[in-house]
Amino acid sequence: MSNTDEAVPTSALAEGPDVPGDSGDAHASTTDVLDQDEIDSLLGTDDDACAVDQSGIDALANNTKVAYERLPMLEIVFDRLVRILTTTLRNFTSENVDIRIETITSLRFGDYLDAVRLPAMISVFKADAWDNSGLVTVDSAMIYSIVDVLLGGRRGGAPTRVEGRNYTTIEQNLVVRLVNLILRDLAQAFAPITPIAFEFERLETNPRFAAIARAGNAAIVFKLRIDMEDRGGGIDMLLPYATLEPIRDLLLQGFMGERFGRDSIWEGHLAREILTTDVALEAVLDEQQVPLSMALGLKVGSVLDLNATTESEVLLRSGHAPMFKGFIGRIGDHLAIRVEERMREQETADD
Repeated sequence: MSNTDEAVPTSALAEGPDVPGDSGDAHASTTDVLDQDEIDSLLGTDDDACAVDQSGIDALANNTKVAYERLPMLEIVFDRLVRILTTTLRNFTSENVDIRIETITSLRFGDYLDAVRLPAMISVFKADAWDNSGLVTVDSAMIYSIVDVLLGGRRGGAPTRVEGRNYTTIEQNLVVRLVNLILRDLAQAFAPITPIAFEFERLETNPRFAAIARAGNAAIVFKLRIDMEDRGGGIDMLLPYATLEPIRDLLLQGFMGERFGRDSIWEGHLAREILTTDVALEAVLDEQQVPLSMALGLKVGSVLDLNATTESEVLLRSGHAPMFKGFIGRIGDHLAIRVEERMREQETADD
């Protein structure tokens, strides 16, 4: 009987088979290649990573927010609107109203419409001076709260929310009154920057019918939270960038405090300095139009006859701006002009 378990030389095990191309350099080069998991993690397409936080290409493609240019004056307008609207709603509802700003964000218009929580009322308003529109969205909580307050609902209990039905005409009319108050106060908040009037156009309950811009257009969304003791809700205000474009330069201005760029100390100093500024006045005895050939023919010693007498009016002007009219005279050894009339602004503009 033969023994099949033959001993294998240890030298053969240590060296192994001689395989061409099996070197340490080749093994190192294969480890430099990224596997699929590493590629997914780098691009942000890993399912586990996306479940927690989006990054990479997914974050860029799925981001609903858009980068926008900061408008300092617009933020002050919204802050001023909150204060004005607080007083207005207190008088409108006879309740203790508290309004606060939740967020001021920049979104794509289509993403905002997709995020509107229904049921809601979306009011479309028009800014004729800017030739564009905006939206005011009142959520269901605010709708039922304002209806409950205006129709004499009891205090101390949450308003009844009736879901699954269309809003009645009374509810819509009450919301329209609320929106008109908001638009009036918004125009008042813009007044220190530029005069503007916002007009209510229509009321929609379906976001698809409230499309005032393309889905990819950028817009500023201003979210308000309104509390009336134990009742309240939210109101969103959307202004597309195309609406604000006519006053973009004004909204980019810097400011200090609530004066919208005005400083009474500087204004007083400027007024005093202007009153002490020297202004050169020219007395025009007569003006004539002559042919160019005659003007070119004038030489030293030439005489140009004027159509002015001692009783003719003399015009006083500063630069090219006419200022006064009067008559020439004499005081001692000096010629003088007695001012008889001050030029009006319209006459100055015509000249």
